[in-house]
Amino acid sequence: MNQIRLALPALLLSSLLPAASQSLNSNYARDPNQPIDQTYTDHIRKYTTEPQFLSPLVDYLPASKTVPTPMKVLGDVSGAPDFLPYAEDVYKYFRMLESSSPRVKVFTIGHTEEGREMIAAAIADPDLLSHAKENDARLTQLSDPRTISFDDAKARDLIDHSYPVYYITGTIHSPETGAPTALMELAYRLAVDDAPYIKFIRSHMIVLITPVVEVDGRDRMVDLYKWHKANPGKDYPRLLYWGHYVAHDNNRDAMGMTLDLTRNVLDTYLNWHAQVLHDLHESVPFLYDNTVGDGPYNAWVDPLLADEWAELGWNNVAQMQSFGMPGVFTHGDFDTWSPGYLMFLAGMHNGISRLYETFGNGGADTEKRILTPEEYSRTWYRQNPPLPIVTWSQRNNNNYEQSALLSTISYFSQHTHHFLENYYLKSKRSIQKPSLEGPAAYAITNDDAHANRVVELLKALKRQHVEIQQLTSEATSGVPGEKRGDKPKSEKFPAGTIVVRMDQPYSRVADALLDRQYWAPDDPQKHPYDDTGWSFSELFNLKVARITDPEILKAPMKVVDDPAALTGKLTGSGSTIVVPNTGQTTLLALVYKLKGASFQATEKPFDAEGHHFAAGSLLISNAPDDQLGAALHDLALDAIRLAAAPSVATHAVTAPRIALMHTWLATQTEGWWRYAFDTAGVPYDYISTQTAAKQDDLRSKYDVIVFAPVSRVSASDIINGIPQWNNPMPWKKTELTPNLEDGGDSTDDVRPGLGYDGLAHLHKFVEQGGLLITCEDTAQFAIDTGLAPGVSVAPSADARVVGTVLNTVFVARDNPIADGYDLNVPVMSANGMAFNVSSTVGRGGGRILMDPYAERPTGRGTVEENDEPLGRKAVEAEPLHKQQPWQARELNEEQIRNNPSVIPAQYRPEVILRFDAAKSMLLAGLLDKAGSIAEHAIVVDAHLGTGNVLLFANNPIYRGETIGTYGLVFNAILNHDHLAHAAVEEKK
Repeated sequence: MNQIRLALPALLLSSLLPAASQSLNSNYARDPNQPIDQTYTDHIRKYTTEPQFLSPLVDYLPASKTVPTPMKVLGDVSGAPDFLPYAEDVYKYFRMLESSSPRVKVFTIGHTEEGREMIAAAIADPDLLSHAKENDARLTQLSDPRTISFDDAKARDLIDHSYPVYYITGTIHSPETGAPTALMELAYRLAVDDAPYIKFIRSHMIVLITPVVEVDGRDRMVDLYKWHKANPGKDYPRLLYWGHYVAHDNNRDAMGMTLDLTRNVLDTYLNWHAQVLHDLHESVPFLYDNTVGDGPYNAWVDPLLADEWAELGWNNVAQMQSFGMPGVFTHGDFDTWSPGYLMFLAGMHNGISRLYETFGNGGADTEKRILTPEEYSRTWYRQNPPLPIVTWSQRNNNNYEQSALLSTISYFSQHTHHFLENYYLKSKRSIQKPSLEGPAAYAITNDDAHANRVVELLKALKRQHVEIQQLTSEATSGVPGEKRGDKPKSEKFPAGTIVVRMDQPYSRVADALLDRQYWAPDDPQKHPYDDTGWSFSELFNLKVARITDPEILKAPMKVVDDPAALTGKLTGSGSTIVVPNTGQTTLLALVYKLKGASFQATEKPFDAEGHHFAAGSLLISNAPDDQLGAALHDLALDAIRLAAAPSVATHAVTAPRIALMHTWLATQTEGWWRYAFDTAGVPYDYISTQTAAKQDDLRSKYDVIVFAPVSRVSASDIINGIPQWNNPMPWKKTELTPNLEDGGDSTDDVRPGLGYDGLAHLHKFVEQGGLLITCEDTAQFAIDTGLAPGVSVAPSADARVVGTVLNTVFVARDNPIADGYDLNVPVMSANGMAFNVSSTVGRGGGRILMDPYAERPTGRGTVEENDEPLGRKAVEAEPLHKQQPWQARELNEEQIRNNPSVIPAQYRPEVILRFDAAKSMLLAGLLDKAGSIAEHAIVVDAHLGTGNVLLFANNPIYRGETIGTYGLVFNAILNHDHLAHAAVEEKK
């Protein structure tokens, strides 16, 4: 098919044309016969701080006798100072538009975790809207060329009779407050303005708008802003809870698809078969169209998408330059590598992903803004940079958002045939992937050891609208060799194996998630924007084969509609019920779900009736069959009945009392842990560090306290909290702030931290037998405050890790935390954090008179022999024990004698998991100079009193992606009272 291509040089040339000649371009001329709403127009100009921040597209508002302007709801124009509307007010206005204009239709697209509505508004000529269903039927065929047998002639006819859908989303990041009002006014313009270019837009495409993506966070942000306006001159809290679970990371959920907002947006995008998903953000002056971004580009997108990014991005900049608006650029330093961003839902589903960053003030105040040199510098891609000092208003921000959107939608409307052709071609090439570029499929082992995590992976793929199948009989296929240049080898895949075929419309997202990633250490991009690795095959701890041989597609297989149906089986006969421990995400939840049942955890592996059971398997009694069956189904677990109880050591398991503790510094990272616990069905009390400071006897209430990561904070930050030299900052539900407690906890003042009383209470909790689970910065906190004797953070030297999937090795395989796991487990490492362990506590860095020998002193013989000084009889030296990187240095009698810093053997830290050797550490992403962290400990069980402090250097519960390491946390909780060292006789 002929492709329309806009040459990049032409785009660049257009940006160099005199601004005056382009600003008068008749393409954007308004209808001279349409009256202007003069009051509204006057307010636009009043609130715009400089004329150069206003374009001819938005320096007026057309009047209508029947359609209300945003002023009807807002009381002023969009972008007016000192006011932010709630989502409900925004929706009220869109529904006013719908009731007053046949060009607007409003739909509910879903709800948030807290039950708030999400909407989308479709705007076009009435004829297009009335025939949207027929148009969607045509777009459906273009999105799946299998339906037309890949007939390009039929595709041309469908394209000729179809019109595209351009989907705009706003305010996924709640402190970025300008998009809802900008989109209210944009919707009015699209519905009312009779400017020829807007009439052309309306008659050639549907513009779909979701004005508020993170609705829960929007309402809380408005609450905070209202408190700020009611308390002038006072500090007010940052937005601590955005969504119910996470904050900024809601724009990193496009892989795991865990959040309701992500699912609702993708379902809307695909149900409308839209061609573009354009997400609005506000963190860069004055407008960064990161459509073009920077390298490296995602390795799994169709090359056509990269062309479309360049075409749309550079054209958009050229148009904005023609209006004389400074500070607009498209290159920037945002690498387009990770597919985790909301906009990337389109890029992974054969559409076009786009994102604007405009300049927001975090509210509706008009402020003097002082930019950094990095922000106002002039460079090759930003010849007209932002001003270094500027008085900035929310109206300025709205002007930029609308001007850029109107100009880019206008361009899109004039090239709809071209973009629909590309949409069809990308869909066609996705289905042709096995023969065009490979691979042919991914085969996922679906045996008893992996079934629970397989179900979790398939659920995630289903949420991506990926087709999944299962072999109905054994199949043989060629798989690539392990190393480059190795010949393919033949492999048999048994019946039941899960197959994700690549001959389907959304093969690219499946390929991107299941494949491995490699970021070269010497890549020109030295500052990765986000994670460099994310392989779900590894992070879900599964056996997945990437198959390049198309013969696999001929094997007999059936569609998997409901992944949950793959598990929940109860087989065998007898009175003893066993649920094997295979590192599942839901084994702990079973203890809570089967109330009244009795549980025993096995302490060793055992074999019975032809089955092998790992240590940590659960023996269940007194569970009614109907309750057991329902629980197994709901939790994706399998169980086996045995004729007799196994002869294996066990200990009783009861439902632990859990607290999940947060700070008032940040709640996002721990929010992923709350999501995991809620999804798995593990109940907990949600407390803050302030709660711990007030409760002297935490052990009487809790068996386990989970102190999940905060976000790169220090022990001092956790203890001291926010400086208290100004006013208290409340986070609680009031008449003025009715939405604040919906997201979680409340307090009269967010400033106080844990304090030293709270620290003492945590010490007492652990000493009395409690389990404290820490991770990353909270693990550092535990080390720094004496909660983890003998543990320190290992220096990382020049090792370079940026959100990388790394291989690890279990050291203490008989520890209950390791139950159900094989020797290795992949982990997500944010920055290469690792631990050292020691058999002593106390000061380090004392005076060193001479460096210690690692093997033996210089002298005769080999490294395995002793030196023998002449003129006397040889005396055998104490052997020098060279410890491994994960081990504590062994102490001799000289070092132990009268040394109170020596930790008794039963209290010494126990290494559970360590990094693999440097040559085999990397599984996906960026790893450079791994030697300083290779083989170092990353999960350590420290002992204090009769309790334990579990420290993770990796984050085992992260973004809904690290399913394979959830079991480490849940195993520890399940066995919280069986983690103590066996007593070891100490050398005297």
